Amino acid sequence: MKLFEPVYDRVMLWSRHRYAPRYLAGLSLIESFVLPFPPPDVMLAPMSAAAPTRALYLAALTTVASVIGGILGYLAGWLAFEWLGPWLREIGYAQELEQAEDWFGTWGVWVVLVAGFSPLPYKLFTITAGALAMAWLPFVLASLLGRGARFFLVALIMAWAGPRAERHLRPYMERIGWVTVAVLVVAIVVYLALE
Repeated sequence: MKLFEPVYDRVMLWSRHRYAPRYLAGLSLIESFVLPFPPPDVMLAPMSAAAPTRALYLAALTTVASVIGGILGYLAGWLAFEWLGPWLREIGYAQELEQAEDWFGTWGVWVVLVAGFSPLPYKLFTITAGALAMAWLPFVLASLLGRGARFFLVALIMAWAGPRAERHLRPYMERIGWVTVAVLVVAIVVYLALE
């Protein structure tokens, strides 16, 4: 059963739609604070490859929408934590909350910067930053730098590769998808083992 090729084909179809930039902005915004949306790279990459002259515009659009979504995640964490914090501790998440607080206490703004650039789930860090009342301006700046670096890098690489990238990726999409899942599972297992 093929799972990733049909998803890839659908994303490629969306990336060619006349409203694709709107879809990209919407996905970028929602992905920053709602689970389980995929990262915007899945649309940004093929769109940048298909239209290399628009790659910088698409990267800027993705960055701005993602940071606005991150601000919404921050606000959700900031507003809801007062009610959710005690409940989360009651149901057994006290240790996870303390660990997140330690990470923010130790690394501060760098946690958001790294989460914005890396494949870590950025949404978890936006909500946690709000819950811990991290300084707002450093949060926004770290988000802009991290998300911007990631999305401009993706867009520029795919613009350089151009339309030929799609022809080379399509035959390997199923393998790439399953390898990604395997890497994620291994990372989770290693993380749980180190806890």
